[in-house]
Amino acid sequence: MDPEILGHYERGVELERLAGGSSRIEFERTKELLERHLPQVPARVLDVGGGPGAYATWLAEHGFEVTLVDPVPMHVSQAAERAARSARPFTADLGDARDLEQADGTFDVVLLFGPLYHLPDRAERMRALSEATRVVRPGGIVAVAAISRFASILDGMVNGYLSDPRFSAIVDEDLREGIHRNPTGNIEYFTTAYFHHPDELTAELVDAGLVVDALYGIEGPGWLRSELWEEADGREAILRVARAVESEPTMIGISAHLMAVGHRPD
Repeated sequence: MDPEILGHYERGVELERLAGGSSRIEFERTKELLERHLPQVPARVLDVGGGPGAYATWLAEHGFEVTLVDPVPMHVSQAAERAARSARPFTADLGDARDLEQADGTFDVVLLFGPLYHLPDRAERMRALSEATRVVRPGGIVAVAAISRFASILDGMVNGYLSDPRFSAIVDEDLREGIHRNPTGNIEYFTTAYFHHPDELTAELVDAGLVVDALYGIEGPGWLRSELWEEADGREAILRVARAVESEPTMIGISAHLMAVGHRPD
């Protein structure tokens, strides 16, 4: 793993990320969208790049048999602690999305909610997607998250970062190449990553041998007004708008995160 990316996550930024700000919208909508595609319990789920275990905990508590793998030792330790506290534990191990130890066709569902963020090289992303395709059973589901190509420019507009010429230079490369690099040391500007165009994400799933079932914008435009989540009416408005535009091609990219769902052909 790139030392810069590892250093970013070793700050502990991921442990409570999904509980605050616009990430709360990401978490709730990701669960909502994923539920549409999950098989009946008990099914076997491999959560690749599962971080500290937020999704693994939720899935295990709903009756799924979950195995989490992540390349960050801190994340694996945090996930193991969560699993130990849960009424429905899961396993957590070190692992690399590009070289999984799991056997062929052993899972009903494979999640890649993070690995593609940090693989700027397309060949490396294809390795991760091909590994997910290998370990899922025929007919099984692969669900993949990606960061939208337009996330930085929208985030910068809302938070005032665009007034910093260093951030504007980062955004220019995001939009031109999809490669996000942060030489500033400002943690708010994220770390090395790849930002997908929506059509690019589905093309990568197809090239990995998957049949694409759906492409979604996860948060919709509501993540740009995440403070509305604090009120019940605002929360419902954010969710209603997200659902209304989740599959509209001209609106998918306004979400900070994308989700593509595919299945391995029988």
